[in-house]
Amino acid sequence: MADLKFYLSVFLRRLPYFLPVALVISAASVIVAFALPPAFVSQMRLIVESPQIPGELAAPTAATPAQERLQIVEQRLLTRANLLDIANRLRVLDDQADMNPDEIVQAMRARTVIKISSGRDEASLMTVTFEASSGDKAAGVLNEYLTLIQQEDIESRTGRAAQTLEFFEQEVTRLSGELAEKSAAILAFKTANADALPDSLDYRLGQQSLLQDRLGQLEREIFDLTNQRQRLVEVFESTGRVGEARVEALTPEQRQLEDLRAQLRDALAVYSAENPRVKVLQARIAQVEEIVRAQPVTPPENVVQTGNSMLDIQLTGIDTRLAALNEQKVSVDAELEAVTKTVKDTPANSIRLDELTLDYENIQLQYNTAVDRLAKASTGERIEFMSRGQKISVIEPPAVPNQPTKSNRMLIAGGGNAFGILAGLGLVVLLEVLNRSVRRPEDLVRALGVAPLATIPYVQTRGEVFARRGRKLALTLLILIGVPAIVFAVHTYYQPLDLIAEKVMNRLGVRW
Repeated sequence: MADLKFYLSVFLRRLPYFLPVALVISAASVIVAFALPPAFVSQMRLIVESPQIPGELAAPTAATPAQERLQIVEQRLLTRANLLDIANRLRVLDDQADMNPDEIVQAMRARTVIKISSGRDEASLMTVTFEASSGDKAAGVLNEYLTLIQQEDIESRTGRAAQTLEFFEQEVTRLSGELAEKSAAILAFKTANADALPDSLDYRLGQQSLLQDRLGQLEREIFDLTNQRQRLVEVFESTGRVGEARVEALTPEQRQLEDLRAQLRDALAVYSAENPRVKVLQARIAQVEEIVRAQPVTPPENVVQTGNSMLDIQLTGIDTRLAALNEQKVSVDAELEAVTKTVKDTPANSIRLDELTLDYENIQLQYNTAVDRLAKASTGERIEFMSRGQKISVIEPPAVPNQPTKSNRMLIAGGGNAFGILAGLGLVVLLEVLNRSVRRPEDLVRALGVAPLATIPYVQTRGEVFARRGRKLALTLLILIGVPAIVFAVHTYYQPLDLIAEKVMNRLGVRW
């Protein structure tokens, strides 16, 4: 009970500090509550509709999660440019002429409330409200918002679909050009290495074996003729004579025919009669036989000679045959060397050709994928163009409110009074916490650490009591009359409190 009396006395002593704060705030809230103009709130509701064509039949290009789509729309709607444009065209704010662009944007955002609701297995909804001084302005702003939202939705869907289609068209064109380049590179490589490609390796290996056999046969014939010539010389040197010989002179065409027949025999030993090389040799033999049959037939001459003449004739025939065989050997050597070189070059050419082919196949796979996606992108673009994909639709269009929705004058006045009282009490408590002076016996005991025998309060005279009460009464009357008068003067002669409150709310981005 003693503590209660003490705290009551403290409150009465601090009453000059409590009253100004409580009265200023309370008076301002009452004036603002009854001075605030009526506010009209208009509302519209939007929903994100699912695609009208099933995704398994034709997937739309602009597939964005519904909640994300609404969030994107919200951010683009409340841009500075959009809000300034709407405010300037519709003259939304009453004191807009005295506001700078930043204040206009803050006021528009403070009056706009957007709520997005979505969940699992639930439709995604957006509720947009706007507060204005008249119902026509509130509904007009929401209609502008709705136009921007629908325009943004259409441009976003069709623009993304068009960009996707354009991208895959460029990809198909690019990959088509790369395919043409790779194809030309493969063709050029095959043309430059036509004799050393892996496709003809078996044929060239067979040709190499045939040439090696032919070369061996020529070497054996040369070796035999060389030995024969050497024996003739040795016989002549030992006996001084050479036996009779029948010399049959052969024409060049007849010698060519004999060579071709020998080559044909060698080819038939390796290839079949249907082999192109065998057929070529047979055709050449037939042509040379025609030439030989057309030549006049001369009977062979029997030349019987002895001594050097006979030896010279035989040696001349052998040397002629050796010269022809050596020429054939040189030709076969050159051909064998060329074939051997192509065989050695084949593995490297095969690796390079495989690389080119692999690059071509990879690009071909990318090209096929791009063509498939181009077809899907074309279908998706058509779906968005016909508005058959996911889109934002209006459930509840903006309506002009018939009566004001705000302000709740009793709530503002009551809340302001309660806040003023709490603020005054808070100031009193703060002053008491900061005051460390001794005012009770308990404070003396706590400060000195000893218990006094008795405490004698200060005894005021009758004049001091009347003077103190007069000062308190004068101060109380001054506060009770002066503070409301000051608030009223500010509201009347400086700036209406409702405008001050409006600016504060716009800056803080809140509404009553």
